[in-house]
Amino acid sequence: MKDYIEIFKNYLTDVKKASDNTVESYMRDISQFSSYCSSLNVADLAVVDTAFLERYSEHLRSVGKSDSTVSRIAASLRCYYRYLVSGGIASSNPTEKLTVKKAEKKLPGVLTANEIVLLLSQTDGVDYKSIRDKAMLELLYATGIKVSELIELTVGDVNLQIGILHLNTGGKERIIPMYQGAVRSLANYLENVRPAIVLDSETDKLFTNMNGQHLSRQGFWKIIKHYADMAGIKKDITPHTLRHSFAAHLLENGAKLTDIKEMLGHSDISSTQVYARLMKSKYTSAYARFHPLAK
Repeated sequence: MKDYIEIFKNYLTDVKKASDNTVESYMRDISQFSSYCSSLNVADLAVVDTAFLERYSEHLRSVGKSDSTVSRIAASLRCYYRYLVSGGIASSNPTEKLTVKKAEKKLPGVLTANEIVLLLSQTDGVDYKSIRDKAMLELLYATGIKVSELIELTVGDVNLQIGILHLNTGGKERIIPMYQGAVRSLANYLENVRPAIVLDSETDKLFTNMNGQHLSRQGFWKIIKHYADMAGIKKDITPHTLRHSFAAHLLENGAKLTDIKEMLGHSDISSTQVYARLMKSKYTSAYARFHPLAK
């Protein structure tokens, strides 16, 4: 079974061109399933049927896995078995009739407009790191891009003269405007900081760490957590917090859901509708708290 897992990994990497994070997630889920099979002396894929997978799902819950984790693992196994069947390795797909309890989708956490201003103000220093960090945070909130997209941006992706960010990821082109504060922060960084920390002329990355090397997603997460702590913001901050806040604030101020969808790069409007649910939840809560007859 381990040989099949390695073949599947090569397929994800070389054919599907999946991201490192996606491949790592699939491999972790499928390797754990393989270990479970080995613990029951199951080495033949033909023995694995839907009932076996249902027992595996129950096993996962029994060891404390959440519904969302079980659902994700089931999705990994579906992809794995579809590949095995298409490659003639397995004769049938036991995941086709597998039903897994869907986890209730949590509404994204967002910062208020005042919290955004407070967070950004923590980067108002004049040292190189503060200027770089301000440019990154301003750009994220101005455009709603993912942190994974931010760290892969090149200098040529930003046009400061007309104030736009141009992205072409996964074959999908996005042109997103930037507010003037973000443009000024980027201009300050590009003129006064980047030339001093990026000494390799071959590097076209817009942002790097302070040593001029590749900036990781984990590295950025530590940066935003640091400034959130400085600002005294107690909310749970994730690398997606500014992206969620960008979308929620646009919607709250009258932007169309379809326009937000295009700026976020969502392939399906259903992914963007979570922000409409977030707004509905917010206003329902406010109504229940403050309307005199809603008590």
